[in-house]
Amino acid sequence: MMDMDKESLTRLLGIVEILYRQLQKGEIPELDISTRTKRNIEFRDSSRVWVYGNRTSTRSAKTVKGAYQLLKTTFVIDFLKYQLREQKSSTLRELYYISENWGLAKFHDQAESDRLVEDLEILTELQREYFHIRPEEDGASVIGPLRIREETRRGVKEIHCQDDVGESGYQIPTNVDRVEFLDHDAAFVIAIETGGMRDRLVENGFDEDFNAIIVHLKGQPARSTRRLLKRLNEELKLPVVVFTDGDPWSYRIFASVAYGSIKSAHLSEYLATPEAQFVGIRPSDIINYELPSDKLTDRDIHALNSILDDPRFESEFWKSEVNLQLQLKKKSEQQSLAKYGLDFVTSTYLPERLTEMGIIN
Repeated sequence: MMDMDKESLTRLLGIVEILYRQLQKGEIPELDISTRTKRNIEFRDSSRVWVYGNRTSTRSAKTVKGAYQLLKTTFVIDFLKYQLREQKSSTLRELYYISENWGLAKFHDQAESDRLVEDLEILTELQREYFHIRPEEDGASVIGPLRIREETRRGVKEIHCQDDVGESGYQIPTNVDRVEFLDHDAAFVIAIETGGMRDRLVENGFDEDFNAIIVHLKGQPARSTRRLLKRLNEELKLPVVVFTDGDPWSYRIFASVAYGSIKSAHLSEYLATPEAQFVGIRPSDIINYELPSDKLTDRDIHALNSILDDPRFESEFWKSEVNLQLQLKKKSEQQSLAKYGLDFVTSTYLPERLTEMGIIN
């Protein structure tokens, strides 16, 4: 464990020690924390920024609400202790879903878990990154066993998208046709909707374990990203799978990769990858995996009905899944799989799904 990780753990456990000592003395446990209001900010001349002042509020087990807050605080600290010791990291969204298994300490929504992480930042005087907690990240990128040659403003350079890049991967350029594929050891390409899930696969070594090229779509993918996927599929003969959330907007992301978007239909031959397959969260997964889910909004329902009339979704698979979703009135995210732990998506969900599809043996 790095020195900063040890310091982070010491400060987090110090919070628990305060509560423990209070209980030992027969006192009702409580924590004082700076009040997060505009009345409690003051200008610090030395750094020329606004900081919290001396006003505090007390989280006390004297009330049921306060007791629950302290319980959730200890559960989060216990999880962060595991994360620091095991050199793992997670997103704010994953932390929220992980609490699904915490019983009475389960969070009602992500806003609640986000606020608690902020509390810990205040109490420890450390940023959440020191706890190995990160937000969803942006940036369309590639990481995997692929060696390329790229024309840049400073000349031609060769890059191995696994060995020569950092955790953020190789950033996809605007003009992908300037990139030459030299060689690869890849078995397939997996395009991922969210930055948090891309980071999860990279951190868990999915690209190395399964010889996968991981492409971050960054939501609705840019033309350059779609062009790259098409070239990887056609020129290197690599299967392409698309891993998204389970909602109508994510299905449209898949459609833009596989079928071309309606807005840029005149470029479909240049951008679309018809052989791409959907490996994202399905409505049937909500049932089969008992995934945490949210209610469909009226806008979601309208979009799903539109999909039923969209020729790009005319297969029996899509009609069956969309009709099931309309019946369930639920949607779910990729990171809801964190209910079963941070490794579940790479150790179980994706290997099983990709095996069923014949992508891996």
